[in-house]
Amino acid sequence: MSLSARETAMNLLAVREHSTQELRNKLLARGFADDEIASALQTLSLDGLLSDERFVESFIHFRMQRGSGPVKIRAELRQRGVRDALIRDYLDERDAVWMEQAEKVRRKKFGPQIPADYRERARQARFLQYRGFTSEQTRRALHDDVFD
Repeated sequence: MSLSARETAMNLLAVREHSTQELRNKLLARGFADDEIASALQTLSLDGLLSDERFVESFIHFRMQRGSGPVKIRAELRQRGVRDALIRDYLDERDAVWMEQAEKVRRKKFGPQIPADYRERARQARFLQYRGFTSEQTRRALHDDVFD
């Protein structure tokens, strides 16, 4: 007995939150028809089981806990088909929490000591930017306030 698109989507949502686009892509990959997918997604959304807002909130929280910065999180949300307006509502790169997060990630990886030599500072800066922190957040995490 094969599952319907709605049942399959509910099983996927039981594991973790998904964006609407992400769920649509997974259902398409499983061979469901466009109209069946659209109907299932609309029903799930109306029933409150599928919510892009809830997905964005949980995604940001989860990625932040893993040490990702706002630039990387924004790019990952876009890859999952989340609208820019919704991302802006939940993700503010200027929020002071990101400065603290950059400092926390740097300390966890490299320890509490701020490097004195240029090569090590550059290495730590590259690490933080790879993790998705802005240049300003990176400079502050390295206590490089000479530009302020």
